[in-house]
Amino acid sequence: QVQLVESGGGLVQPGGSLRLSCAASGSIFSIDTMGWYRQAPGELRVLVAAIGIGGNTWYRDSVKGRFTISRDNGKNTVYLQMNSLKPEDTAVYYCNAGNSWPTNYSGSWGQGTQVTVSS
Repeated sequence: QVQLVESGGGLVQPGGSLRLSCAASGSIFSIDTMGWYRQAPGELRVLVAAIGIGGNTWYRDSVKGRFTISRDNGKNTVYLQMNSLKPEDTAVYYCNAGNSWPTNYSGSWGQGTQVTVSS
């Protein structure tokens, strides 16, 4: 399985932006689905955004128009651009790789990166 390492999390004020990166240890060229999930304290881990091998995308309703997922197969990296952040976006964000669409709870996971939106 591919190894995934997330980065880019941090503390940001409401309305601010962050860009998360997920670097893979191997090629992501043939991985069907790359996704970003998040888990807030006391809540389930849920899919936020996914991108398919052909560039098709899926977004959770609560982030549509604010978040953008992209993949750079040449750099084996997936990104999540997060704009207009809200306190309810606060969570640990995880990168995922798998072969199902759009969710892959049995796929490969990174260690997570904390995103905190607070004034």
